[in-house]
This record gives sequence, structure tokens and C-alpha cells, in this order.
Amino acid sequence: MIRVVGLVAKPGEPKVAGIAGWIVPWLKEKGRQVLVERGVIRVQGKSCSKEEISKKADLIIVLGGDGTLLSVARLVERPEVPILGVNLGGLGFMTEIATDELESVLSKTLAGDFSVEKRMTLEIQVRSQKGKTKKFRVLNDGVITKGAHAKIIDLETYVGKEYLCTYRADGLIISTPTGSTAYSLAAGGPILYPSLGAIVLSPICPHTLTNRPIVVSNKATIRVTLRSSGDTVILSPDGQPGVLLNNGDTVEVRDYGVPVSLVKAPSRGYFEILRTKLKWGER
Repeated sequence: MIRVVGLVAKPGEPKVAGIAGWIVPWLKEKGRQVLVERGVIRVQGKSCSKEEISKKADLIIVLGGDGTLLSVARLVERPEVPILGVNLGGLGFMTEIATDELESVLSKTLAGDFSVEKRMTLEIQVRSQKGKTKKFRVLNDGVITKGAHAKIIDLETYVGKEYLCTYRADGLIISTPTGSTAYSLAAGGPILYPSLGAIVLSPICPHTLTNRPIVVSNKATIRVTLRSSGDTVILSPDGQPGVLLNNGDTVEVRDYGVPVSLVKAPSRGYFEILRTKLKWGER
């Protein structure tokens, strides 16, 4: 039963005020408590942080694009909580619902007439040479990349206990199937169906041209150790603040074990969305 609805929005998006202006009173008329993200939407409703919304809401509505959805999805530790992404005009693969169908889809969702797609998330753990550890959860990817003026970097990579290779490249993208249509795709990686249990490793501008993207099981643990000194190297997890890596630091990536549930568009399938977003078939 959906009793509490959270509303998260892209900061500074001009379309947000108009949509939120009707959606908040509309939800209240239907007897739902509404939690509105603090500092983003100036409408009547209980104002709170994304963290509070992720813990208390039975349904989360995201107004914006994929980046906005990523910012809250990684906080939701309850796979039974559906996230309804509303696309406000950008290239969104996760924000599937169009604004003109929002009221209809939302009515059905509140009535329990909806389907979700479970999307795997990754746990990224950074172990420094000094023994410090940082952990992140991502829905899209973790990107290890060199700074603007750094040389090609060496990334010693293992899949499970087996040595894969040492990438000599500008960086490495480790992504979920959801993230396969993001940065990984731009780096030449494959598109994976979003519900698959797999992890993609896509090198960025590899020095060895035969180093191609590879898909491995989500049961494997990926371990990447930086083997370059004197360079600026950063780990960027899903757009969160980056972590500076030093020579010998290790990045471990594994299935987080708690998926995210995204509400599916009732009128379109994944391949239609793919064709539309990537403009396949156009001349």
C-alpha cells in the first residue's frame, strides 16, 4: 500500500514548478502524505532531504533526468519501493514516463496497477595504501580516469582470483547493465538488457587497440589496482564527488545485492525506448 509519496526534482529545472504545483495537492486529495525534497520545490508539503525520502517513502517520483534519478536511487535500500522517473526533455533511459502521461500512470501506480524492473546496483570499495576504506553504491557505473594533463595510466585488473590484464589507457569504466547506455556506450561498450546479471568493463582510449570491452558475471568481484605514480587519477562513482587514487590503491567492485525498482512505462517497451533515444532507423 502506497501511503507516503516522495518527490525529488532536478534543481533549477523550470518545468518542475508547474508539475509539482498540481501533483502535490492531487496526491493529498487522494489521501497520501507527500514528502518534498528540501530546497528544490517551493510547494506545500513536508520538506525533507533525499536521505529521509529514501527511508520513509513508499513511492518516489523523480522529476528530471537520469542524473536526478541516480542521486536518489543509490540511497534507497528497500527494493520494494518503486521509483517513478518522469522525463523532462533530456536523453533519459531511466526516466521513462512522459509528462503528458504522468497523471494516468500515477493513478494506476497508486492503485497497485503497475510493473517494475529490478536494476542491479554495484558496491564500490576503495582501499588505500594507508589502510583507509571508502564505500559507494552506484546504479550506473564507477569510472577510473586520469586527469587532464596526466599520462596514460596502468590499471592491474582481476576478475575474481583470475588476472585479466593491465590496462594501459586513459581510464576504465565498470558499469551495470543500466549504465551500459551511459559513459560505457560512448567508450564503445555493448548495450546490455537492463535486467541482466552482468558487469561491463570498458577501457577508455586503451593504448593496446586489442583491449576491448568485456562482460563478466555479476557474481564476480572486480579488483583494479593503480600501478602508476605521479599522475592525477580519480574514481567517479555515479556522479558523486570523486576520490583521488594513489599508486597502489585498489578499487573493488561487486554486486551490491540490493536492486533498485524502476516503474516501467506501460505504453512502451525497452527496445522502443532504445530506438527512440538512440534514433535507430533514422536516415
